[in-house]
Amino acid sequence: MSERIDERITQRYAVLSPQERRAAETLMEHLDDLATYRSAELADLAGVSKATMSRLFRSLGFTDFDEVRDHLRALRTAGEPRRVDGASTMLDHLAHEQESLRHALESPVLDDVITLLAQAPRVLVVGWRNSHPVALHLRQQLAHARGDVRLAPLPGQVIGEELADLGSGDAVVVVGFRRRPADFGAFLEEAGRCGATVVLVADPTARRHAAAAAYWLECPVSSTLAFDSYAAAMSLVSVVADGVLSTLGRPARNRVAEISASYTRLAEVE
Repeated sequence: MSERIDERITQRYAVLSPQERRAAETLMEHLDDLATYRSAELADLAGVSKATMSRLFRSLGFTDFDEVRDHLRALRTAGEPRRVDGASTMLDHLAHEQESLRHALESPVLDDVITLLAQAPRVLVVGWRNSHPVALHLRQQLAHARGDVRLAPLPGQVIGEELADLGSGDAVVVVGFRRRPADFGAFLEEAGRCGATVVLVADPTARRHAAAAAYWLECPVSSTLAFDSYAAAMSLVSVVADGVLSTLGRPARNRVAEISASYTRLAEVE
């Protein structure tokens, strides 16, 4: 197998036993420091037997945990910046970015998400930490195509009141790339309670949160370089916004023209 360990888990997740899923989720949560553990320690963290952990390794295409460590040495999957031995070339990195974008754009729910964001009376876009720039970019792009698109959390503000006006038919887009805040899952559940349709845009480590969303757009951010890459995420935002603009047609194009005219009158941009 040439796939990364997180991709292997994604591909195999549906056929894993409940115990193996618990073990797989533990691996995903500790991808940044997985090689520092022993197999028995990972089993204890997951609350499964050592035999279950060994079965999972074999199911993912590894002979044992030593082979997992070898795999990790050749692949930087951590959320924190870290150089690895035998760093890849720029061509390797380009190929990796192209594969990440292909993975994101092949989502079977992408068209449904575009339709939702075009038709929802109100859209709230939410993102913390490294996810915030992606959320900000999505809000900015959508605001050109349609009205009533908000961003949260705003500086110095908490987020609870942002949900108060939302209801059935509205949409909440939650951008949740690793490393997410500790209360991320609680927010997803609360967003669902308000009646709005929840869209989760996240990397594979957010799999355990996917059940709380109506739609999950999975977008890898792991990179062959020291830092996570958000190139595919930003491209995904552009594709979604373009789809919304196309779906709304002439009213959206008229809105874009009026915004551009306002820029000129206010001399806000070159």
